[in-house]
Parts: sequence; C-alpha cells; structure tokens
Amino acid sequence: MNNTPMAVLALLALSGLHGCATTPSFSQLVGERFFVTKLDTYPLVIAAVDGSSSTISPKFVEPGVRQLVLQGPSGAAGIPPVLNYTLDVKPCTRYYIVAVKASPLDNNFTPRIDHEMLLSSDCKAAPN
Repeated sequence: MNNTPMAVLALLALSGLHGCATTPSFSQLVGERFFVTKLDTYPLVIAAVDGSSSTISPKFVEPGVRQLVLQGPSGAAGIPPVLNYTLDVKPCTRYYIVAVKASPLDNNFTPRIDHEMLLSSDCKAAPN
C-alpha cells in the first residue's frame, strides 16, 4: 500500500494548523525615513536596544519601555554623534525613527518617530 497520500494529507493538516497559531506581539524598529520629502530628517543607526547591539534591520523587540542607543548622521566634524533614547514600544508596531537636524553640517540631532505602522490587525499582546 502506498503511504504517499497519507503523508501529503499530514503535511497539509500541519500547514493548516500553522495559520491557527497566535500572531506574535513583536514590534520592529527601523532607522530609516518613512517620509523622504522632509528635508530636515536623516536616517540613523539603531546601535543598541536595551544594551544589546546587532546589525540586523529591522530590530525585533518586545513591547514595553526600551532603551535605545542611536547613532546619528555625521556633520561637519565627521564624527557621528551618539544619543540615548527611551521609547515606549506598542505591540505589533513598526517604528521609523529618524534624526532631525537644523542643518546638514550640524553634528547635533534630535530623534523623532517619523511614522508608526501597525504590522497586523489580529496581533495578540503577550501575556503578562
């Protein structure tokens, strides 16, 4: 007897169960501009989240208050400035974080949330 049809049915059943799993509540942090027409904004580097650094973008984080280390664009001095920033992250949200500078030559910057995007409408918050 051939077991191939049973194996195919088992795989289809398992793939169907995958869709019933709860959606994770992770959020994402991106150091890029969402609105590219704003001339006073610049992309930045999210150097660390809660003391942990990674080169992966977007950064996947759990909801809650997060401590970010942001590296802004370099100005006339040529040295990229670094700034600590606190962000209260909502579940299932992608944050586009940018640097706002008065002038392209200025070394100082202020971080700003350029855009918040809901990742999933059926997202479930993680249990406490």
